[in-house]
Amino acid sequence: MSECPNVKECICPKLTCPNHGKCCQCVIKHRETDSFPYCLFPDNNGDKSNKNHYETLKKRFESK
Repeated sequence: MSECPNVKECICPKLTCPNHGKCCQCVIKHRETDSFPYCLFPDNNGDKSNKNHYETLKKRFESK
């Protein structure tokens, strides 16, 4: 795997997560759990599932 530097300002609120600030490890973990990292889907009301992401996008585009 190529080099993946840690980020200095991770917006994820889970400060105790072992992947906090480690983007590559975080993305791998979320890919394996079929969910989105917080930084890609911050308005999730705690539900990072693909289904919730789809429903949120659907509502956003239906209201336009």
